[in-house]
Amino acid sequence: MATLVGTQLSGRYRLDEKIGAGGMSTVYRALDMTLERDVAVKLMHREIAADSDHLERFRREARAVAQLSHPYIVQVIDAGEDEGRPYIVFEYVQGETLKERIRRLGRLPVAEAVAYAVEIAQALGYAHQRHIVHRDVKPQNVLIDAEGSAKVTDFGIARTLDQEGLTADGRVLGTTDYVSPEQALGHKVTGQSDLYSLGIVLFEMLTGEVPFKGENQVAVAMKHVRDTLPDVQRLRPEVSFALAAVLERATAKDLERRYADDLELIADLEDALAIETARAGGATGETTAVLRTLPERAQRRLPLRLRLRHPGWLALGLLLALAATVVLIVALSQRAERGTGTQHAAAPKGLDAISLKQNGASDFDPLGIPQSENPAQADFAIDRNPTTTWNTESYGAGAQLPKAGVGIYVDADPGVAAKSMQVNTPEPGFTAEVFASDRQPSRGATDPPEKEGIFTLVAAPRAITERTVKIPLNTAGHPYRYYLLWITRLPPSGQAKVAEIYLFR
Repeated sequence: MATLVGTQLSGRYRLDEKIGAGGMSTVYRALDMTLERDVAVKLMHREIAADSDHLERFRREARAVAQLSHPYIVQVIDAGEDEGRPYIVFEYVQGETLKERIRRLGRLPVAEAVAYAVEIAQALGYAHQRHIVHRDVKPQNVLIDAEGSAKVTDFGIARTLDQEGLTADGRVLGTTDYVSPEQALGHKVTGQSDLYSLGIVLFEMLTGEVPFKGENQVAVAMKHVRDTLPDVQRLRPEVSFALAAVLERATAKDLERRYADDLELIADLEDALAIETARAGGATGETTAVLRTLPERAQRRLPLRLRLRHPGWLALGLLLALAATVVLIVALSQRAERGTGTQHAAAPKGLDAISLKQNGASDFDPLGIPQSENPAQADFAIDRNPTTTWNTESYGAGAQLPKAGVGIYVDADPGVAAKSMQVNTPEPGFTAEVFASDRQPSRGATDPPEKEGIFTLVAAPRAITERTVKIPLNTAGHPYRYYLLWITRLPPSGQAKVAEIYLFR
């Protein structure tokens, strides 16, 4: 194929340099002699073009990608055939692939990795809205242009979701380093499969390595089906709990636990980007560009100086900050109870998140001396800041508690028949059950909740094995005011941690 350099396609596109190759095609930098601009030409191999199935697949790519016009997707310009060789013409993106960037830099800055994930997710979301699934999301298929933006390319095995396509059932397509469990098993592939692959790409950006390795492609694919993703916070301790939770949900093997669509993932990535930027104390490069596009919900998580987009706004920003301080003082003096809000609450289908009472979380340790479990931290479990946690006392390494349990309860004033509780934790591995009560638990209690008399068990003991877990509740329709998370077994570290508690009805 190297001999094709210097030749012309259809009398218009002069092939100047080979810049990539795959099993079906070769990619060239070419000159569009009509418009006098550089383009990228993907030229199908002649021997592959002789296969009708491969030829139709190549043509389908051109039709599919030609539908897509998005700032984070490489644009299709033209398509045609020359002497029996089909080709597709794309915009030429000067830069490097995301894979090359990872190889060059190793682990990317945390906020930069999230910024790229936001852009890729937006590109995939745009395609999914048009019923096109990529099926081969990997850093090799993401280009970083001269301005630093990510552009998704190579929908080479893409197909529309409303047609059967040419891929035989059971055939695995895609690179197994990033393949979703359902794709590895030859099951139906949807937009959720792309989101899983994006989660693996995010893991690689954060750690510099893919999560699974094996002797061959099949071994790696089966690890995506069976093995737990390595803990990103152990490999990269500066990663926040919020971002780790996003990664965990994006790569959930169970489709019911994985993000249902791009909008959910993008919203959580935007919040995580704001949190990571605030933790880093500033932003550079593409992170700055993406920060400008964040919705107000996520912008509020940024320090004021990072929200301002023009130096001339500084005086206005200071005035706004002063006004906000005055409002806060007045609110506190009046002890206003506005509720906790529902940020980061992904409600189960058909349910709504409940805004709990502010300052309405309390520790519960009737069997302790003293009868307390870090009470000053209790409100961290409902502050809607995923980086803060309520922790039990440390009981030393090992999962065994020296007593029946310890807990934390939340106030759902005036009462609600909750149907589900979401528990966010930076350290899974503990066991808990849920009780409900109409009366506030007393610090003078000396019995565990099952014997206290005011509690009703609404969720049996359950292992908290992931950072975000939803626990179904059975209140029999009764609107309880207080809901107690009762921890009966600790993680191996000997200390349970709860970042957020949500209720849904």
